[in-house]
Amino acid sequence: MNSPALRKLLRHTDLLAALGVVLIVSMLVIPLPSALLDLFITLNISAGLAIVVATMYLKKALDFSSFPSLLLLTTMFRLAINVSVTRLILTTGDAGSVVKAFGQFVVGGNVIVGLVIFLILIVIQFVVVTNGAGRVAEVGARFTLDAMPGKQMAIDADLNAGLITDEQARERRAEIAAEADFYGAMDGASKFVRGDAMAAVLITMINLVGGIVIGVMQQHMPFGEATKHFSLLTIGDGLAAQIPALLISVATGILVTRATSDKDLGTDIANQITNQRKAPLVAGAVICCFALVPGLPKLPFVVIGGLFFAVGWMLRKQALEQERAPATHDADSSVVAAPRDAALEALPIDPLELAIGFGLVRLVDQSTGGTLLSRVSVIRRQIATELGMVIPPVRIHDELGLDSHEYVLKVRGSEVARGRIMAGHQLAMDPGDAVGQLNGVPTTEPAFGLPATWVNDAQRAEAEALGFTVVDGESVIVTHLTETIRAHADELLTRQDVKGLLDQLKESNAAVVEEVVPDMLTLGEIQRVLQSLLSEGVSIRDLGTIVEAIGDKARLTRDPALLAEYARQALGRTITAPHVDAEQRLRAIALDPMIEQEVAQAITQTADGEYLAMEPSRAQALVAALRTQVEQAVARGSRPVLLCSARVRRHLRRLVEQAIPHLAVCSYNEIAPGISVETIGVIEA
Repeated sequence: MNSPALRKLLRHTDLLAALGVVLIVSMLVIPLPSALLDLFITLNISAGLAIVVATMYLKKALDFSSFPSLLLLTTMFRLAINVSVTRLILTTGDAGSVVKAFGQFVVGGNVIVGLVIFLILIVIQFVVVTNGAGRVAEVGARFTLDAMPGKQMAIDADLNAGLITDEQARERRAEIAAEADFYGAMDGASKFVRGDAMAAVLITMINLVGGIVIGVMQQHMPFGEATKHFSLLTIGDGLAAQIPALLISVATGILVTRATSDKDLGTDIANQITNQRKAPLVAGAVICCFALVPGLPKLPFVVIGGLFFAVGWMLRKQALEQERAPATHDADSSVVAAPRDAALEALPIDPLELAIGFGLVRLVDQSTGGTLLSRVSVIRRQIATELGMVIPPVRIHDELGLDSHEYVLKVRGSEVARGRIMAGHQLAMDPGDAVGQLNGVPTTEPAFGLPATWVNDAQRAEAEALGFTVVDGESVIVTHLTETIRAHADELLTRQDVKGLLDQLKESNAAVVEEVVPDMLTLGEIQRVLQSLLSEGVSIRDLGTIVEAIGDKARLTRDPALLAEYARQALGRTITAPHVDAEQRLRAIALDPMIEQEVAQAITQTADGEYLAMEPSRAQALVAALRTQVEQAVARGSRPVLLCSARVRRHLRRLVEQAIPHLAVCSYNEIAPGISVETIGVIEA
């Protein structure tokens, strides 16, 4: 089976297929010797039998997706053989040994018997098998096409929920498309078999009439002898062609009626019949009763009935033994297992949840035009691009305790944000250059806390004409969810996630990972460094640079806070890029050296790390002064950063993050070469 010659032959199957098509076409026009026709007829019968057996071992119909094309080729091959045999019959009065054997031995040389058998085969193929298979293929194609939208929605839902990857989703979509193409092709290919049966009848009539005419008029044979001779050859040709045609028809019926399973057809049939233990018992008893009817032969009914009854009795006994064994085991373990299973089911916590009121369910239902699921999938890709981490799946569900148009965002089971939208309204926000006023319901935009107004759907055009930015309710939820994920990205990064990121990095930069982990830093220490960066909105997408930076400093310290500062310095250009204008200028608020020295002196070293132990009144005054400087800069159209030394940077960030959460705090070491700093304010003593 695995010989080099066979492997070499299989490498050229494309060439063999092309030669096969050319051969079929050539057979229609080129006379063939009877010996070669015998070989082709034998090949035709063998191929039909092999195809039937192959379909019985399939687990699903799509595993034989090339069957429609194969059906066309086998039909053309069979018709080409018919044409060649007809040519031989009418020209030489001889059609080869195989056709002669079918005409004499199979039907006993009796023309009437052969004709009856041939017509019966035609009826079986045309009326029973082909008709049923064609109907099943037609219904299968229709149902497959009707089910495609639902299957696509299910794939999108699994993808958005994180149950499958993008690659798995593409594979499943391709499988659905292939299934639709297959059943559509089978619907048309079943017509080949029906046409083949009709062609067989016409060819047989032509051979019979034409042979008798040629035998009598050209070969000067007596009418009776010509009729017998050409009739036997014609019936032999018809039987030799209809047997493989019937096999192909059976294969078609098996394929289109095959349900998806993990076993072959024979195993499925045996298992499903033997599962009905009473069926052979009842059938055996009834068949044995037939033996009591006067006039019927007793031996066949007693033997077959007894066999069925014995099989049913053995199946019943085996089933009772199987049921008894699990029952004993369950009785021993039920006391412990039941409570344990119930408790385990309550343990898992979803990392991210979006609970919605019943009035917002339509946003999730794709059949009514809801796009929330697909937009959540976009959010996950967007966060992966911006922050360099894959957020866990977002579980979206309705919650009875919420108002109809209210939603709640939860991180690890705890509520972190809440919002509400108005049905039939859209949110209008003033970007700063809007003119005029809007009539609506004043509110606050939930993601950024900006003043906004709910306006009717009909007012959207008016609001946009006045310069307002208008978004629908679904976009409000999506934006709020995105900002919530950004704000809590550090909480969502687990050690398992870090391990996955490092494994991915190892594929392209194995040297740095093998050097640092686990000899110099543990997985947990790297996780805390990455969490520290994410808590300030720093992307960890350039993980190679981060690991290299903290690996270089790991010989000096293993404090995650200090290592995070070294990582920030390595990522300086990335950190300051959002705050640099087109002229490569960074507008900054600086600290008076006296203030910076005061903050540095207030840093206290403890067993758990460094903390800022500054007098509350001084800290409050510092924050107030900084807020004033930031507000003045924003009023002038600037987006400043607080610039200080690396020694005090993280402590100042911790001090101001509650009062001024969106203020970026950078150190001088993070300023990349080529960036000029413009000081627009100084916090003085």
